[in-house]
Amino acid sequence: MTELPPEMAPTIRVTAMPADANPYGDIFGGWLMGQMDLAAGSVASRRSGGRAVTIAADAMKFHMPVVVGDEVSVYAHLAVVGRTSMTIEVEAWRRARHSNDSCKVTQARFIFVAVGDDRKPRPVPPETN
Repeated sequence: MTELPPEMAPTIRVTAMPADANPYGDIFGGWLMGQMDLAAGSVASRRSGGRAVTIAADAMKFHMPVVVGDEVSVYAHLAVVGRTSMTIEVEAWRRARHSNDSCKVTQARFIFVAVGDDRKPRPVPPETN
């Protein structure tokens, strides 16, 4: 069975460029993790209504490389909200520029803590509709 990207708009979509690659044309894992952290941070900041900081990234496993020119779509959704923390599930998918087919390259769980201007943990406010 072929896996399909999530049925939601990507939080971030970016083209992998030569500056993001090793000498063999594969994109650095750290670059990809950074894109995923940015996507998760966007979700965390919106949900917490302010500053939120990454405290952990769990269970990241790379399934296949991303190469220069690939379009990378990062999907992030809120999985768990605690008193001051939020767990964001993130998937990254690649699509070769000349193709319509996408495939998942990695996924991870990012944990954020909402912080105030003093950079100390603050409660995540109740969800509003």
